Amino acid sequence: MSEALISRFLEAQAAELGAARNTLLAYGRDLKDYLTWCTRRGLNFDTAQRADIEAYLGFCTDQGLSRATRARRLAAIRQLYRFTFEEGMRGDNPAIQIKGPGKTRALPKTLSEAEVSAMLDAVPAQGRTEADRLRNTALLEILYATGLRVSELVTLPVSAARGDPQVLLVRGKGDKERLVPLSRPARAALTRWLESRDATEEAAVAEGARPSPYLFPSRAAAGHLTRQSFFLMLKALAVSAGIDPTKVTPHTLRHAFATHLLEHGADLRAIQTLLGHADLSTTEIYTHVVETRLRELVLTHHPLAEK
Repeated sequence: MSEALISRFLEAQAAELGAARNTLLAYGRDLKDYLTWCTRRGLNFDTAQRADIEAYLGFCTDQGLSRATRARRLAAIRQLYRFTFEEGMRGDNPAIQIKGPGKTRALPKTLSEAEVSAMLDAVPAQGRTEADRLRNTALLEILYATGLRVSELVTLPVSAARGDPQVLLVRGKGDKERLVPLSRPARAALTRWLESRDATEEAAVAEGARPSPYLFPSRAAAGHLTRQSFFLMLKALAVSAGIDPTKVTPHTLRHAFATHLLEHGADLRAIQTLLGHADLSTTEIYTHVVETRLRELVLTHHPLAEK
């Protein structure tokens, strides 16, 4: 097995299955780790057998990797060997019968309504410049109003935000499109940010710069605000709001969006559509979050709880 084969496999995944960029990056990292392990043991793709793959998975366990990471690595190896079998590079798929460790389905971490409100109150002051503060406010308001994935949020095209829209058209996993409604505070924050963004861009274009297609442009190589930058902004915002920063990530705000909707009586199917989940079972985990909260409420506050 070589890096050239891995690259060919990833290109096929992107072309034939429309695999997301983040998925391809994860597969690439996992397969390169497997390649390094094989090389150190004098193995190559043509000779690796089921026992070798199982030995590699045992090595991953010894390294202390989580069940989810080990399951993902096995999935990447399975996909690679299936690809080479279907392409006639091998006469068998040595990984096809290997059972993975499976993934533990932990309840998603979320934030209370009071914690989200504290962050929304603090965000208008978060940033070095007025433009930063307007951008950060728009980011947080849109994220909590829509439950977007962070990758969907930072790559939003500016064209989707023109004309004071009541809904946003979002392109999510697998290139699937969906509509998500905007709250009034989110629309107001978006309008203020657009005014600032457009004024800055007009000045830059006048000096020869090219206009950005993104709602949240950046000087980063991708041309838009990076996930890492947004992540760090949220951590700083959590501190300003008096919240433990380890509790706050873009994903916990997405979970808060779904959990708070369910707590206020929203239909599970509607939440599935808003989140862009392909399978309802993925959305159903939020019912367990609500059940856990109700149980804790009874055990903590019921007059007979102590007895």
